[in-house]
Order: sequence, then C-alpha cells, then structure tokens
Amino acid sequence: MEEETPLKFHEIPDKENSKPTSESIETESISLSDFEEKCPAGGEDSVIFYTTSLRGIRKTFEDCNTVRFLLESFRISFQERDVSLHMEFRDELWRLLRGRAIPPKLFIKGRFIGGADEVVTLHEQGKLKTILEGIEVLSLNSAACNGCGNIRFVVCLNCNGSCKVFKDGDSEEIFIRCSECNENGLVKCPICC
Repeated sequence: MEEETPLKFHEIPDKENSKPTSESIETESISLSDFEEKCPAGGEDSVIFYTTSLRGIRKTFEDCNTVRFLLESFRISFQERDVSLHMEFRDELWRLLRGRAIPPKLFIKGRFIGGADEVVTLHEQGKLKTILEGIEVLSLNSAACNGCGNIRFVVCLNCNGSCKVFKDGDSEEIFIRCSECNENGLVKCPICC
C-alpha cells in the first residue's frame, strides 16, 4: 500500500512589507532597494561590517571570518567595526537593530543586508556581487595601515593602555580614568581613521 504524502502549504509573503528571505532571493533578481534601510554613521555610500575579534564563541568568530573573507575576496573597500574593541560600535549596532545583536552584521550603502547566513546565501546564489556594484574597489597594491595593521585602533599613548593616569597637582599617587582612550585602553588609529 502506497503512503500519500501530505500537502504542504506555504505562506506567500507580502512583497511590499517584507524583507528578502533566502527562499525569495533564489527566484528573483535583487537590488539594494530590496533590503531594509538602516544606515550606520558614515554608511550612506560605503560598506559597514560589524564584527568581533573575540574567540569565546567559536561559531560567532567563524561567521565573522567568513563574511570578512567574502568581502576581501571582492577586493572592495569596507569599514570593519569590531564591537569587542570599542563599546560605541556595539551600542551603535544595538541602536540600529533596536536591541541586542550578535555579529556579524553587514550594511551596504545604508541598507541592512543581514548576518552570515544571509550574506553567504547571497554569495552562493551569485547575488552578492550585484549588491556590491558601485562600491570602491581596492587597488592591487593596497597595503595594510602602517600604524594599526588595518585594525583601526592603537594603544593609547597617554596611559599606555592601562586606562589610568595620575591626577595632576596632587602629591599623592591618585589615579583617574584616562580621557583619551576607550574602555580597552585603545584610541582610533591616527593614520587611517
């Protein structure tokens, strides 16, 4: 006796009010206007990539490396904002996405593309290249920044990364919080930022 397979019903998304899913991406041509408009500071005409360099959660770290590898393979110019190096980047990402968000997250020309799964799906379908059209391409002899190695941060020279400095005018040894660096004792690279 043959078993009948039950019918499966799929909801048809409302094209005007939904962002692309991996299923809809497969069957349609795609443009940046198909993605939700969410523009990080300085991201109107550029690529902003929120990432983390912390290795505590392997999947998150590997996802960040995957997206970085894809962006680098297209040799495009992009701003990498490491939320583990600078709390302002984390807060900015959380404001943009209206809540806690785990990297990686990619924004292109003020549009939210998604995380690793969405970016990899777009790449596998050959659509990431289309979305990246018009982005500045790096020259073949582009080199890493001599100051920071493209990390965009260097150790604060005021406190040597300790986040503490002596309070002026006191004969006692009293430390205060360094006003020049972030929570990790880092400042933005003066050469490339």
